[in-house]
Amino acid sequence: MLKSFSISVLILSWIYVPSAFCDTTEDSSFHAQVTAITQMHGEFSSPYSGKNSFVSSEPSATSYTLTLYLAKRFLKDTEFYLDPELAGGSGLSQTLGIAGYPNGEIYRVDSPNAKWNLSRLLVKRIFNIGEEKENSDASLTQLAGSVAVQSFTFIAGRFALNDYIDNNTYSHDPRIQFMNWALMDFGAWDYAADTRGFTWGILLEYNEKNWAVRYALAMVPGDANQVTFDSKFPDARGDNLEFETRYKVSDHPGVARILAFSNRAHMGSYQQSVSNPSYKIDITQTRDYRTKYGFGLNLEQEIFSGLGIFSRLSWNDGHEESWAFSEIDQSESFGASLKGTSWKRPHDTFASSVIVNHISGDHITYLNAGGYGFIIGDSKLSYNPEFISETYYSYEATPQIFLTLDYAYIANPAYNSDRGPVSIYGFRFHCEI
Repeated sequence: MLKSFSISVLILSWIYVPSAFCDTTEDSSFHAQVTAITQMHGEFSSPYSGKNSFVSSEPSATSYTLTLYLAKRFLKDTEFYLDPELAGGSGLSQTLGIAGYPNGEIYRVDSPNAKWNLSRLLVKRIFNIGEEKENSDASLTQLAGSVAVQSFTFIAGRFALNDYIDNNTYSHDPRIQFMNWALMDFGAWDYAADTRGFTWGILLEYNEKNWAVRYALAMVPGDANQVTFDSKFPDARGDNLEFETRYKVSDHPGVARILAFSNRAHMGSYQQSVSNPSYKIDITQTRDYRTKYGFGLNLEQEIFSGLGIFSRLSWNDGHEESWAFSEIDQSESFGASLKGTSWKRPHDTFASSVIVNHISGDHITYLNAGGYGFIIGDSKLSYNPEFISETYYSYEATPQIFLTLDYAYIANPAYNSDRGPVSIYGFRFHCEI
């Protein structure tokens, strides 16, 4: 009740705050989105299972979110964003049992009951450097206006690292594109975030006409994939550096992004968990402040108007326990996305992709010995890379409403060739205003 009242007061204050100091195209905005995803699957081979296994036979599961996007310019080139979000429902098998989980709208949640969360609360300051200008279009998370091509941006507050890092035109948003976790981001990027995917931090971006560089410093959770953050900075932190270059091939745009990241957190060691019998294959008994690092390459290329291809390659060192995102130590994904212009449905999308996920040797040994992470663990392991394919068709019912049919095929769920394969059928409703 108190949360609902507080959010109502914030919205009303948003509407009536003066904007006399603003001189740009759009002084404020108020948008909203609603997304609901229902998924189901048939029975599959499951000769054994553990407490984190994907369940062979279960009813369908539905997740849903409602997000309010509020933005305002109080002074020239200074913007404030507030995004409260109502999230509820559940994922298949309580969001366990598959490293490349098939629903990017659901994270590990303690209850299926709907709850208000604060997804974003941030200040954004743009410093225009050059004379050449370009227009920034209005979107759910951006005010329309004119920005210098050569600019420096400072962001501080609560946000998701993937709001600004690891973007991709064809594969990034599970509300309108592919749903799989390893397709919306680098699979092996164990990026600093709480259970809902958000963090507190700062982000710096320097942008030129054909390239940009970004750095983000963010808080990490105090326990694996949990809500509470570790305040012991600098022992606990996430550092992220991305370089982006934009180019054209025969007048068709392309982008390449390179990411380097380092997370320092109170993480356990796979090797120590197995080598010391007193720990009883419990990685939580080995926790200490350790550093996990990794890299990613993100590519996208338009082939012709309406058709684009993409790829992501990512890797982390895999010695420390998975901490914030998912249990993937190496991932390769490839796909293509086609707009429906040729069949007179220009806002429809047909897209298909494949993902191959891997884990490190230490991680394999730990799971095979009966260890558990926060996402996977079948009590033992017959290792093979996790192979996933996903195909969807998004249909524009109205300019605000999109309906999507989705099919995912997963072989070796949680890297276990003794279990599966499993086919997952999904339906998505998405509306934004």
